[in-house]
Amino acid sequence: MRYLRTLFCVVCIAQRWRRAALTKHIPIDVGLVIRATASDLCSFSWRNDQSMEATFSSDDPGQHLKITFTGPCIVRLVDEFPLSTEHKDDPDEGLVSEHFAYRVEGATFDRSQSQAWKTVVGLHFGPTCHYRFITGNTCMDVVSPSEPVFTIIAVETGA
Repeated sequence: MRYLRTLFCVVCIAQRWRRAALTKHIPIDVGLVIRATASDLCSFSWRNDQSMEATFSSDDPGQHLKITFTGPCIVRLVDEFPLSTEHKDDPDEGLVSEHFAYRVEGATFDRSQSQAWKTVVGLHFGPTCHYRFITGNTCMDVVSPSEPVFTIIAVETGA
């Protein structure tokens, strides 16, 4: 009986800790001016070599930002509204107004991913990190052992 009471207390403490975990956003410089509310996801594709690419609009209509992750990853595409209201009582740290790209620690999305997957991927490719790209519309979360590669690409404006 004493064992069950102790186990119950440990589970309760762990659940409180998970709910109260601080989400820390660490801004990333992508080399291009992108105001979060003025940008959006333009394209997304999985590649056969286990990489993924996403292209986002920028403040300059003649330039887009291509983000590439090589190797295994978990991706979530979600509208800004559900993202901003996801566990709204969790404290956030490091969010910068209009900033687009972050490395994130302690977020619900990362914590809810398969620990078995993270362990196996970690053994072969290194530890995973969570990255978040925030726009006024479609936001993207990525959990991956690789760092994002940012490429500025020219876009035909049609003028």
